[in-house]
Amino acid sequence: MTFNDIFKSSFLQNVNSVSLVDTCIALVLAFLIGMFIFLVYKRTFQGVMYSSSFAVTLVALTMITTLVILAVTSNVVLSLGMVGALSIVRFRTAIKEPLDIAFLFWSIAVGIVLAAGLIPLAVIGSVLVGVVLLVLVNKKPHLNPYIVVVRCDGDASEKAARELLASRCKKSVVKSKSVRAGEVELNMEVRLGNESTDFVNELAALPGVADAVLVSYNGEYLG
Repeated sequence: MTFNDIFKSSFLQNVNSVSLVDTCIALVLAFLIGMFIFLVYKRTFQGVMYSSSFAVTLVALTMITTLVILAVTSNVVLSLGMVGALSIVRFRTAIKEPLDIAFLFWSIAVGIVLAAGLIPLAVIGSVLVGVVLLVLVNKKPHLNPYIVVVRCDGDASEKAARELLASRCKKSVVKSKSVRAGEVELNMEVRLGNESTDFVNELAALPGVADAVLVSYNGEYLG
């Protein structure tokens, strides 16, 4: 074995399998589109607490996916090994907002498309997806939903509370009802005709009503 044979390696031969120019272009585009996804996510977030780490993850995921697909497309044998390696990875983080799944798939799809060299598809597709999300997610309903929680002492006060809500709100629907000894708790979804919430004061002042609470309602109710 000669001195040159020591440095002969298939590993070193793969150094030039992906050009430096292609790598830089793909990663820069992945970063720019990832930042666009980041901004769209920030503008359309409607959850309880905004997670900046998840937003940054979207940018990183776009770039990481681009790196992986660049490596896969450069070597068929590597692609088979990559599939086997990624198949053992398990993620335990729960996705709380359904819309977050769309952003994750969006980031992964952009990384795959960019690494495949389909730059116009990645750019135009991302712009269209971003515009659709901005329009649909930020579109406010005509009547904002709320949940009214009322605690009263019996049937008479419950009936009075429901009649008041029916007369002062555009819509009122019972979501749940809990009955305990000497106490009835109502959870009702209401739609306000205007921004006035004075009816809550009138509701709390009814005879037999212990308290009344008005909270914002995002359409996902847990009884």
